[in-house]
Amino acid sequence: MPFLSVVVPVFNERDNVLPLIAEITAALRGKVDFEIVYVDDASRDDTVSILKAAKAANPELRVLQHHTQSGQSTAIRNGVKAARGEWIATLDGDGQNDPADIPKLLTMRNESSESIKLFAGWRVNRQDSGSKRWASKWANAIRSRLLKDETPDTGCGIKLFERAAFLDLPYFDHMHRYLPALMQRAGWQVKSVPVNHRARSAGSSKYNNLNRALVGIADLRGVAWLIRRSRRSGIDEI
Repeated sequence: MPFLSVVVPVFNERDNVLPLIAEITAALRGKVDFEIVYVDDASRDDTVSILKAAKAANPELRVLQHHTQSGQSTAIRNGVKAARGEWIATLDGDGQNDPADIPKLLTMRNESSESIKLFAGWRVNRQDSGSKRWASKWANAIRSRLLKDETPDTGCGIKLFERAAFLDLPYFDHMHRYLPALMQRAGWQVKSVPVNHRARSAGSSKYNNLNRALVGIADLRGVAWLIRRSRRSGIDEI
């Protein structure tokens, strides 16, 4: 069984599939037992055909396909549920996350307390447009003030977390943007790790600032409610 499962959600990313798979295998082969779990969110291009063909040269690769488009959080959750690894690394399918950072996160995990169940990527030198960076700056500030999750960049796609801890979290659409707060709500610690960030080389973004803002308002209120209603206690069998 692999120790690590790399989960990659994709939607219409035909030109980014093969380069990213090559980078993942180059970063991890010979360093850790791993698998790659791609979850296609009902792409309308030939992303799935390219993924199927890639399996011949990449024995670590598994491909899942949604019957209907369901969003990134659902794709990540289904990928994690299907994963066989004890720990999960996630990457955005657009190639902006650098797979070479995964070994850094694994090293950080090995050197950290067992109470830390999430190592969150922190894009210290973002390669997005000015408007996107501005929107993310304000969104992170508002989220941090409301949720007090002490995480500078929850939107970064590259993360490393324990599979069991993730599957114990409450599930809702867009939950992947609130993993630090949800992990802390569950009683675990989170560590932010500076990572590389790259400009998109192919394809187009599936989000815009207005959509993020409108959805984010409702999500923030919901996560804040979950945190307020949380109750935790240690337990012993007697």
